[in-house]
Order: sequence, then C-alpha cells, then structure tokens
Amino acid sequence: MKIRILTIGQKMPDWVQTGFDDYFKRIQPFVQTQIIELPMAKRGKNDSDTDIQKYCIQEGSSILQALKPQEQLIALEVNGRHLTTEKLASTMQNWMQDGQDIALAIGGPDGLSDEVRQKAKWHWSLSDLTLPHPLVRIVLIEQLYRAMTVIHNHPYHRA
Repeated sequence: MKIRILTIGQKMPDWVQTGFDDYFKRIQPFVQTQIIELPMAKRGKNDSDTDIQKYCIQEGSSILQALKPQEQLIALEVNGRHLTTEKLASTMQNWMQDGQDIALAIGGPDGLSDEVRQKAKWHWSLSDLTLPHPLVRIVLIEQLYRAMTVIHNHPYHRA
C-alpha cells in the first residue's frame, strides 16, 4: 500500500512545513507516503459565485489528473465520514491487506469540485470544525501516523 496526499496549494508557511515534515518522516517506516502539491487557481478580490465554481472545477481537474488508475480516492471534507483513531487504524489495516493504494484529496479554500466528490470512494471529515487549509495537512499526516502506530503497537497512541 502507498498513500498519496493530493493537495491544492503550494508554498505553505514555515510552521506548516515544519509540522508536516515531522510526521511525514515518522510515518515513512510504516507506509510509503507522498505529498503532491497542486497549484491553486488564481483568484481575484471580488470573485463571483460563478468564478469560485470555476476555480473549484479547475482545481478538481488537477486533482483527478494527478490520480493514478489503481488508487482509491478519498475526499477530505467537513461533511464526510467521522472516524475514531481505532477505526482509522482498522480501515488502514484493511487497505494494507487488500494492497490498495490510496489518494487523499485536500481541496483548495473553496473545497472540492463535484467531479472529485463523485469520483471519491468515500468522504472523510477530520472535524466538524472548518479547519484552515494549511492546518489540514498537519492534522491529516498526524492522524495517519497515529493510526499506523496503533497497527504496529507503537507507544505513541495512548487511548
């Protein structure tokens, strides 16, 4: 199993990169993980709803183009499925047993396109709260790492 994080947005603040890199290094011994940063659509100051929809479609197209044929797409969004750490660990263990490669899609500031939502095998919510786009990267990689430590009986996770 391989995990790829397909995310809209590049050049994150240093604090985001530092936090992400820490957990990214930690998870590598457990599962090969990669992040693919895709460009965000150029936005104006007074964009209309039509403009915003156009940006989502453009960003969604870049996510779908980056998706590999054998990957199962999971869309990260606030209205998605809620998982406990233990349920995430169990889900990831099933992915590993099935040999499934996973692509986790993080949309831009305006969310994911309908096309990405429809293509996704399922939808996952990290929180009922709306999280700042850069923070999602850190929360996601930490939760993936935590789930892997549960699977491997590593002492990091204390329930």
